[in-house]
Amino acid sequence: MRIAITGPDGFLAWHTRCALRARQDADAIGIGRAEFNDPLLMDVALAEADAVIHLAGVNRGSDSDVATGNPWLAEQLAAGLERSGRVIPVVYGNSIQSEGDSVFGLAKRQAAVILAQWGERVGAPVIDVVLPNIFGEHGKPFYNSVVATFCHQLATGLTPQIDVDRELPLLHAQDAAAILLAAAMGPGEAQITPSGTWLSVSSLLARLESIQSAYVEGHLPNLADPLTRDLFNTYRSFTFPDQWPIHPQKHSDDRGVLVEAVRASGGETQVFYSSTRPGFTRGGHFHLRKTERFLVVQGQASIRLRKLFSDEVVEFLVSGEQPAIVDMPTLWTHSITNTGETDLLTLFYADDEYDPQDPDTYWVAV
Repeated sequence: MRIAITGPDGFLAWHTRCALRARQDADAIGIGRAEFNDPLLMDVALAEADAVIHLAGVNRGSDSDVATGNPWLAEQLAAGLERSGRVIPVVYGNSIQSEGDSVFGLAKRQAAVILAQWGERVGAPVIDVVLPNIFGEHGKPFYNSVVATFCHQLATGLTPQIDVDRELPLLHAQDAAAILLAAAMGPGEAQITPSGTWLSVSSLLARLESIQSAYVEGHLPNLADPLTRDLFNTYRSFTFPDQWPIHPQKHSDDRGVLVEAVRASGGETQVFYSSTRPGFTRGGHFHLRKTERFLVVQGQASIRLRKLFSDEVVEFLVSGEQPAIVDMPTLWTHSITNTGETDLLTLFYADDEYDPQDPDTYWVAV
């Protein structure tokens, strides 16, 4: 099933593309600015699509830009679908703000009406997904969410400030992506309203501060709690790669050396080691939710990572002579290669036990 995603480079769209890659080992058809501005390009994109997830939107700018931009995007998409003559599902990534009377809320609500009217005319399913506050890895601070702003500030040594302390419904971007993809693959309800987890701004900041203060030394929070896990994965995306690797303290005496690899609070834990012959590589996969840690204890290695849908590769050269911890960020494919002349000994940690039925391991070359 080919799924088109509008605004493919946006925050939630990128997360949805990552989720689609994990589920179908395929990328979405991107419908971006060029397609919205050129009907011919729009027609080419829609000709291959079996469903559309509409995430393109205008949420920053002048009131006029926001008020006209969102309905215009919906109109262009509806016009392209009308020209195609294809009756395919459209999933609209709406916002809870559409239930209010802000400029943005009214514009999102108007866009929903435009898409619904097209669906009624041609008999196509249009699913309105009314999303709460979305957060997740690689959000843009001061733009996507207060979570992104706090994480950026804590990771860069700034002090977050709370202007208004209120309750927020929070939903991780991967949970939102799963809902959007399930709706696209239908059938389902005409409107979906995910509830999210309600948390006050002050409680949110307190959780992130606790995560940050422990993680400076490589300590992991209670990853058994889904919200803590999602906040942790979001925070650490702001530390990578500048704050890595972490060099744990070596405790030496006449018996030898002891290095603590993992200290974690709660949750399932899997700690194991592997030996790798010179020149061989392990890995070449990514995770949607799993926390995975590498610690080379003997030999020399190259740890390489690449953010999904990016061409830039981050490389860490590590050695057992100076033990170095590197955590694998979620949504980054990663591998480890023995670059030495002797066997490589690596200690691995994962926050949940490997389940062949739900491995959360998706193979993509670095």
